[in-house]
Amino acid sequence: CKNVPSCPHKYFTVYHLFFCPSAFLVSMCPRLKMVFSGDLFYLSCDNSVGESGVKWYFNNKEEKQTNKTWKFAVASPKHSGSYQCEHNGQKSDNFSLDVMGKPHEHHASLTIKTGHPVMQYGHSVMLQLDNEDGLEGWVCWVHREGKKTRKIKFKLENSGHAIFQTTKLEVPETIFWCTDKSQDKRSNQVIVRTSAQDISLEMYPFPAVVGEPLTLKCIAWGTDQISDTVFYKDNTIIMHAANPTYKITDVSESTQGPYRCNATYTHKARTSGPAYQRVSDIQDVFVKEPPIKAVLSEGNSLSCSCPECPSNVSYHWYHKNDDQPWGLTGSPSSDMTPQKRGTYACKAVWNNMRSALSNSYNFQTNNSNPAVIAICLVVVGMLAVVIGLALYYQRKKRNTASK
Repeated sequence: CKNVPSCPHKYFTVYHLFFCPSAFLVSMCPRLKMVFSGDLFYLSCDNSVGESGVKWYFNNKEEKQTNKTWKFAVASPKHSGSYQCEHNGQKSDNFSLDVMGKPHEHHASLTIKTGHPVMQYGHSVMLQLDNEDGLEGWVCWVHREGKKTRKIKFKLENSGHAIFQTTKLEVPETIFWCTDKSQDKRSNQVIVRTSAQDISLEMYPFPAVVGEPLTLKCIAWGTDQISDTVFYKDNTIIMHAANPTYKITDVSESTQGPYRCNATYTHKARTSGPAYQRVSDIQDVFVKEPPIKAVLSEGNSLSCSCPECPSNVSYHWYHKNDDQPWGLTGSPSSDMTPQKRGTYACKAVWNNMRSALSNSYNFQTNNSNPAVIAICLVVVGMLAVVIGLALYYQRKKRNTASK
């Protein structure tokens, strides 16, 4: 973990053990070289005795937090500043925290390929890491609650993506993320929680994004035979139906809060007896601000812009057909002319960051260049003339023969 000592030395060394035995340290776990909006991390008042009775100060103002460990479920720029902890009248030195400004997308994407954000205790998930610039030199990390951060080894079989399975999930909350060797470039975090219950409440995406849809799903492990579902927020029923899915079309700050579900279900192999009825663990829904988004506009060609981005940006263009994944296409210019049918979109790219994908544009071949259309019409016209002449001479020859 990243520590800031209470004594006037840069690092907590043997000097502190002899000359500052009661020094307090503010540490950050997991250790993140850069903290982005939406990250999960903890600040801890190290060397203090007990789990409570600690005073926390943010920019020299006392906070209500009194636990030894302070959890930041969704980091935002408002958390940037100076932190101190105090125990028995003794304060730590300042710990400076800088959360990156406007939310944006990460250099690489880490997603759950197989599994869910909430898993049964002792199970595991498959994670997929994607980076369109390649993954040579990239590593992944795991931070388990109350334990050290460890490196994850995986086999790089493809230059653009890697898939790996986690070890057994045996703590309430586990954080995964990936970086390049320098840790200047990194992916988003993936947080996986565990539950000992027979059903779980899943959230997609996690954390929720303001202005975007959010899906809550009640899952019964080992079966999809759910006949009745009740969703709660703050112990208030928000939906009672046979459908095990609850959708929020437009997330806002008020969406935040504790949710749970109650499900009535059975198993296909069970032919008699009453249905099971179980309640999930409470899951907290956290909300983060939407990332900066590029804007695609249509004219003589397609143009990509990003009004909220820095000035030194380049652009990546993407193309796909139907349900295929997006693929890089074109040059890093702000303008491009579509050459093949399909859907196009773009992103702004700068330093180690990028914007969210822009709105999309569907290009069809009948929207082709007028010159191409003219050439096609000429060719069709010439073919029509040739066919017409052939029919004329064939008819003329037939009439001559009949005479």
